[in-house]
Amino acid sequence: MTSLRHRIQAVTAVAALAVAALTACSGGGGSANGPIEYWLWDSAQQPGYQKCADAFQQQNPGLKVHISQYGWDAYWSKLTAGFIADTAPDVFTDHLSKFAQYVDLKVLRPLDDLGPTSDIADGDYQQGLAQLWKGQDGKRYGAPKDWDTIAIFYDNAALKTAGVDPAELQTLTWNPTDGGTFEKLIAHLTIDTKGRRGDEAGFDKEHVKTHGLASEGSGGGGWGQTQWSAFAGSAGWQVTDKNPWGTRFNLDQPALQDTLSWYFGLVRKGYMPSYEEIGGANAVGTDKQIQSGTAAIGLSGSWMISTFSKLTDAGGKKLDIGLAPTPIGPSGKRASMFNGLADSVTTLSKQPENAAKWVKFLSGEECQNIIGQSGVVFPARPAGTELAIAYNKNERKLDVTPFTQQVTDKTTFLFPVTTNAADIAALMAPRFDAVYIGSSPVSSLTKLNGQLNDLFKVAQ
Repeated sequence: MTSLRHRIQAVTAVAALAVAALTACSGGGGSANGPIEYWLWDSAQQPGYQKCADAFQQQNPGLKVHISQYGWDAYWSKLTAGFIADTAPDVFTDHLSKFAQYVDLKVLRPLDDLGPTSDIADGDYQQGLAQLWKGQDGKRYGAPKDWDTIAIFYDNAALKTAGVDPAELQTLTWNPTDGGTFEKLIAHLTIDTKGRRGDEAGFDKEHVKTHGLASEGSGGGGWGQTQWSAFAGSAGWQVTDKNPWGTRFNLDQPALQDTLSWYFGLVRKGYMPSYEEIGGANAVGTDKQIQSGTAAIGLSGSWMISTFSKLTDAGGKKLDIGLAPTPIGPSGKRASMFNGLADSVTTLSKQPENAAKWVKFLSGEECQNIIGQSGVVFPARPAGTELAIAYNKNERKLDVTPFTQQVTDKTTFLFPVTTNAADIAALMAPRFDAVYIGSSPVSSLTKLNGQLNDLFKVAQ
């Protein structure tokens, strides 16, 4: 969820980047003779990419790569400041929620125009990934590095205590009327402070010790990726009329609003933490909720596998974490948002050809295999993905099929890529927060939908 302070920062960032777009020709990205500056935000991925940098430098004598890692919030603030002050890196890890705005503001170099990256082929990566990183002009602005889907993480101990066979989680169903077997499960896993479960007489929804389902906020800042997107997608809903570069949003459709009425209704039943319980703008994530016992299961992304696999209880004993696929919805199928990261070259780089060499290496087989062997994420290339699957099976004794089967079964839908991304996020976050809190009805999203669609008219 996004606080007022963060929303103001988002709007300020857009204005600041507009200035950056006008000054992009002046140069930046360090020295033309210095190291290639590369930024990323995930500390868990930094060791793997340092191995890639070492291999790249051995193969390209005279070229050096300097990697800087910053936390998520600081990363984007610093990147925005870097575009303004001509101190942005040569290459940075890009996210689809930011990418469209950067393309609009012309702070990314088309990779097609740089020799080393001009021959990147869509077919080298998981289906649909590479196309996401093309602008409306048809040019490529990001080289795919990884992909992610959503699944259910659970604590085996909590299931065992509740008398639930983990196999039951493999075939869960849900619907917006009564929640299906999914809601029955989380009701049973919910426990109040007197030890009564959510499906037992006398359950006190106002005093809950363990919620059946963890919460990661309202989802308004990221299209419900780890919140409600899997449910809305399996109800047959699509964010926009087409993707990428849609021209109309669909927040006014019953398939979404019925889904959200059910989903946020879980809070009112005591089955999912309230806005206040998880900390508002500084929300405690699903991993911490499961670790502390305040939630039994929760939806999260494949990028969190490493984090969940390291969780321990209060005594330092490793938790027995399991995975299950997202529930089957009214459409008769599961669904998961399909997202991915890419590496982009900034217009401020003083050594764009060298930067492109590094990007080509990052998106190539050798580096992606290195990342796959680290088991932190699923690399964009299929061979790298297979190495990540093997690592999780052999080293963590974890079957990651709940993530990969969404791709195999073609039950994924793409993260929405549109113009005006920052403005959209600034409008959505407070409205979805209000629905989560209960101060606004789900029907209020119809008005929001009109406001979002008006942004397309302004862009024209």
